[in-house]
This record gives sequence, structure tokens and C-alpha cells, in this order.
Amino acid sequence: MPTRRDLLSMIGKAGGAIAMYQAMTALGHAAETQFTGPPKLSGAPKGKKVLVLGAGLAGLVAAYELRKAGYAVEVLEYQDRPGGRNYSVRGGDKIVEVGGATQTCEFQPGNYLNPGPWRIPHHHRTLLHYCKAFGVELEPFIQLNHNVFVHNSKGFGGKPQRYKELAVDFKGHVSDLLGKSLNAGALDQQVTKEDKEKLVAALREWGLLDGNLSYTSGLLASSQRGYDRAPGGGVNGAPTPSKINSLSDVLTSDIWTHMNFFFNYVMQTTMFQPKGGMDMIGKGFFKQVSDLVRLSTKVTRITQDSKGVTAYWEDIPTGKTGQTTADWCVNTIPLPVLSQLDMQVGAPLKAAMKAVPYSGQVKIGLEMRSRFWEEKYSIYGGHSFTDQAIGLISYPNDKMHKDGPAVLLGAFARDAGGFMLGGMTPAQRIEAALAQGSVFHPEEYRKEFMNGVSVAWSRIPWILGCTSRWSDSARATHYQNLVAMDGRIVLAGEHASYYGGWMEGSLLSALDAIERIHQRATGA
Repeated sequence: MPTRRDLLSMIGKAGGAIAMYQAMTALGHAAETQFTGPPKLSGAPKGKKVLVLGAGLAGLVAAYELRKAGYAVEVLEYQDRPGGRNYSVRGGDKIVEVGGATQTCEFQPGNYLNPGPWRIPHHHRTLLHYCKAFGVELEPFIQLNHNVFVHNSKGFGGKPQRYKELAVDFKGHVSDLLGKSLNAGALDQQVTKEDKEKLVAALREWGLLDGNLSYTSGLLASSQRGYDRAPGGGVNGAPTPSKINSLSDVLTSDIWTHMNFFFNYVMQTTMFQPKGGMDMIGKGFFKQVSDLVRLSTKVTRITQDSKGVTAYWEDIPTGKTGQTTADWCVNTIPLPVLSQLDMQVGAPLKAAMKAVPYSGQVKIGLEMRSRFWEEKYSIYGGHSFTDQAIGLISYPNDKMHKDGPAVLLGAFARDAGGFMLGGMTPAQRIEAALAQGSVFHPEEYRKEFMNGVSVAWSRIPWILGCTSRWSDSARATHYQNLVAMDGRIVLAGEHASYYGGWMEGSLLSALDAIERIHQRATGA
């Protein structure tokens, strides 16, 4: 009989590291996060300095904890603001792309687009800890909304359907088939008599089946998928049941892919967002270490020897050049940019830096005159999915029932969709978002549209991509070389973690990096 270790090994070979980690979690071998509290660094040598490159979340938390431990710290940041990808686009902001295309955001005061991270899972305990410690107020992010739409161009004549109708019909039809198979004895060799009875009872309840174990139109199915006429009061209070979709029609919708999405480890409720915009996190972190950070500073070269590290830089507004020397360096510069810098490190680290491709997501914010999705469609937060290039539209989670303009996330394009939209001009992206998003709200989308802005991450010059995309083979070959200390330099960021693309990964990698620097510095 195979042991748990054998089972995990087989899962790892078949499904990769993420599948194995999820299996470890299910078997109780892995916690939801590796964070057990902030690092306890003591005995920092007097006069030792750490240079931090980049003022994203990884760099900011590293600077905060290093200073707390007693190190002198200096942070160099290319942009004129902190936060890195943790930011919000607001009215008046400019977005300049590779090639010079420039957008100026026209959103009304208080409205924003979160072009990078936009939601926080409940188990990302590192980020939640520091948000609480730094006074960053969080509010619920509505991840799963049963009243949104699912659109598949090949199903239902291209007409979007409510998620709740498709999801309930899918589990109803599957329960119908499985229940009848059980009753016919088709699975008698797989289940015991007692388990068979329990399964039939479960399917009857879960799948809303009638006495014949059939999923049919009626008040029972309507109690979950919705009614043609909802229950009311008085003379005409009786509800009218809705008609279920056929199994064949439901299968054309690919609804199970969206149902499965919400079971993903990092997509499960409860989720959060910062009140007032994602950049509130970067601002909250920055307040703790603002006196240590030099903004608008472009690092041009990094050298090291047995005594320390030197970063050569240019002050972007003035063109003034300078250099900063420290005993150690935490380097959080994104790999597409870092791999182009002259940095004195060994061949294994250089190869690792070039082995990690970055994805090219595109996000588009559309400012609308009114919250018509609430007023007409009763949609409050959540996402409507489509097989078009835009991927989805997401409804705002704040200021519900308010009047006035609001911003829809009009696209979260990935993979082929991201490549397609990223190759367009900013104006073409807005038009594509309007044309494709109109499938959900055909009467209101263009009529209510005011203005829009897009962020195509592959065209953003300070990163040239969105998030790291390790393959299992690349991780097996290069990951340990990427995170290892090279002399007096260590990398940190989401790319130096198993949580690629998440703020939690950035923070965990930074804490790991500074703990190893502290061990070296103290000789522990």
C-alpha cells in the first residue's frame, strides 16, 4: 500500500509543484501560508548597511524590517511613486508605453482602476498582517456572484446566461445521470450498498432531483436557479417556475470551467481589497520608511566585492549621477529589466534571471455615467465571463447604491487575449472593450460610457511584463539559483517565490531574503 509520501510524489510528477502543494494542504502537511509572524532579527552588527533596489512591496517590507533590526537602509526606486505593480490609475495620471503611446486618465475624483493586483485572498496572512499593522483599511472583494453572466460565443446563440442558471442546471443534470446510474447498479463494484444509499440521498438533495431522480423544470429547481416570476405578496404572490436548460445546451457553455475557477486555492472566498484603491497598500507601507527611499532614481550598474555592494544610479529629473555603497543588497527589480542591467553576479544567477518569462495581461478601465449593472441587472460585484479576448468584465465592489460615475474593469485579458489587445493602440483597446463588453449590457454599454484607460503590461517600460510565469522544468533547473545569495546580493519579489503574481509571494520572498542576509551578517 503506497504511503502518503509516495502519493505526494506521484501527484507532484503528474501535476507539478502547485498540485503537490495543494495535495499537501489537503493532507495537513502544509499550512495555508508560511507566515508565522514578522521576523525576529536581533544582534544586527553596528554600522552595517543594506541597499534595497525597488520600492515595491518586497522592497518596502525589507526596508521596514531591516531598519527595525538595527541596520542602516537605503532604497532606490525608478518611479516617482512607491508600490511598483501595487498601484491605482486615477484621474490625471499618465501612462506612457514602450514606443511612446501616452494616455491621460480622465476618471472622476475618487474613481480608479487597479491595473495590477486587485484582490487579496483570506489566507495571505503576511499581507493581511502588514495591512493591519500599517493601518490599511480593507473591505470585502466580491469574488463569486451568482447573478453575473457567462458568455460563450458557441452556446445559446451567443446570448449570455446567468451564472446561477447554468451552474444549477449543470449540477442538476450531472446528479440526474449519476443517480440513475447508481440505481441501475452501474457502479455497484465501486461503492458499497451503504455508500450507494448515501450518495443517492445526497444527489437528490444537491441536484434538486424529483422522486424519479430526474432534474426537471419546477419550483424545486427554480429555488436555486431563479424564477420566471419571483415570489411576491398578495393575490399574485405565487411564483412562476423557470424552465431549465437542456444538458446539451449547458455543455456548450463550458460553465464548469467557471465553477472550477472559484474552487482554485487562491480564488476562494473570502477576499478583500483596500478601501479607496489598491495603491493604499503601497502608500501605507511607504509611510513607514519614506525617509529611506530615493524616488525617480534609475539604477544603471551594480558591482560587488568581498567588502560590499555598489549601485551606480542616475537621478531622472536632473540627470545627476551618483553611487551608493552598502554591505548587502536586496534586489527586487523585475527580471525583464534586471536581466538587461550590468550586474556583477555569477553565471548561474544570470541564467536563472533569463529563464523566467513574464505574462502580458491587459486591464482596461471603463468609466460609466451610472451604475446600470446594479440598477437594471441587480449585479453587485463579481465577474461576468466571456470567451472573447477581454476575458471578463468585473463590477466594482465599493460605493454600491450610489449615484454618479463608476469604473468597470472592462477587460482582464490574458494569454492570447492579452497578446491581441496588447498589440493594439490604446484607442483600439477601448473600442474592443466596448464592442466585446456590449454582449453583456447591449443597451447601456456605449450609451453610458464616458472614458477609458488601458494598461498593457508588456508595454510598460519599467517592467515589460505583468507577472513571472515559471514552468516546472525551469523552476527545477533555475529556481534555487535565482533565490540563492550571490556574494552580497540576493533577489526578492514575486518571481522569487512559489506565489508568482501575488503580493503575498513578494512579501514572503523579501522576508526570507533579509533573514538570510542577517544570518550572514551576524555569522549565525
